[in-house]
Amino acid sequence: MIVISYDISNDKLRTKFAKYLCKYGHRLQYSVFEIDNNERVLNNIEADIKNLFEKKFTQTDSIIIFRISKNCKITRYGYAKNDNSDMIIVT
Repeated sequence: MIVISYDISNDKLRTKFAKYLCKYGHRLQYSVFEIDNNERVLNNIEADIKNLFEKKFTQTDSIIIFRISKNCKITRYGYAKNDNSDMIIVT
């Protein structure tokens, strides 16, 4: 799993970046996305950040990418508990 956290001050750029990340994963919190760990997808995201977004950043903007391994312990509380397991509905 890859977790991407961002803090972008410009409203338009922040919205554009969030919509961009929605194509690859789902939102955990307002500025935190979870993306399945796929090296090709990560390479595309990093290239797009460098080529499309980074040149528009101010000195206060940041994006942090966390690569979470299977050995990492993840504990979820509240609504986040629902993301912990897959749900199958049979009708």
